Amino acid sequence: MSQLVALTGATGFIGRHVLRSLSQRGYRVRVLLRRPVDVPEGASSAVVGDLIRPMNMAAALAGVDAVVHSAGLAHAMSGAPEDDYRTLNTEATRRLAEAAAKARVRRFVFLSSIRAQVGASAPGIVTESDTPMPTDAYGRSKLDAERALADIGLDWVALRPVLVYGAGVKGNMAALLRLARTPYPLPLGRLSGRRSLVSTESLSAAIAAVLGADGPLNRALIVADPDAQTLPEMLRALRAGLGRRPNLVPVPSGLIGLACRLTGREAIYARLAENLIARSDGLAALGWQPATATPEGLGRLARSAG
Repeated sequence: MSQLVALTGATGFIGRHVLRSLSQRGYRVRVLLRRPVDVPEGASSAVVGDLIRPMNMAAALAGVDAVVHSAGLAHAMSGAPEDDYRTLNTEATRRLAEAAAKARVRRFVFLSSIRAQVGASAPGIVTESDTPMPTDAYGRSKLDAERALADIGLDWVALRPVLVYGAGVKGNMAALLRLARTPYPLPLGRLSGRRSLVSTESLSAAIAAVLGADGPLNRALIVADPDAQTLPEMLRALRAGLGRRPNLVPVPSGLIGLACRLTGREAIYARLAENLIARSDGLAALGWQPATATPEGLGRLARSAG
């Protein structure tokens, strides 16, 4: 019989893609839902419960081979109190992992974030050997969840994806897609900061890779496509997917930076102009390969979004 995986967050952006990928790869997937809803397509069963006040955990994890925990408070929820991040990202993860250890689940896969390791930008290439230095409540909550897993005594792995893109994406990537779909020239042609991205297909393949890996893992692994992109390259790929010319104007980046500072958008400029390049050495050692090159994936995203 195929392995049974318990999946949280199956109705979210990443969780929907993970559910489809796991079912296509032959796993049976039991989704853990916070409230009674229609069972998502691809799930073999469902259990309703609450990770904050653990309910039905024994039933949810009975006979389960592995847990994939993708539920949590997303970074896009700006302004959330730090206590909310700790409750929903750290404590809920710890309680689910404790229940998984009690149920003798073979492996616990936690969807963490690159923000558990680094801030919004980094001067060098980010690797798994770097000391984690999160800079906000979201990143700290993810790192604390990883540390809780290490203390529980089960076989765990935390995946730290960079910015994830795919059908149904929200947040920064959704904003970039909307920008690419406008008919206007964009004054962004000289921005040279490079950012690592990862597609939902590549992230799902990474989850499958760690589920199938031999031996205890007990570590955090970065998930990033190898071909980091500048913002102009991302926009070219998105507009190419729409069958359109790039139409990017080479305005000096200093002028864009000044405009952002004058309008109180320094953080936006950091994301536009500074580097965040990450390397997935640990996953590569497990045999993982990205499902698609980033420009091709961005073009497909643009086409799928119309």
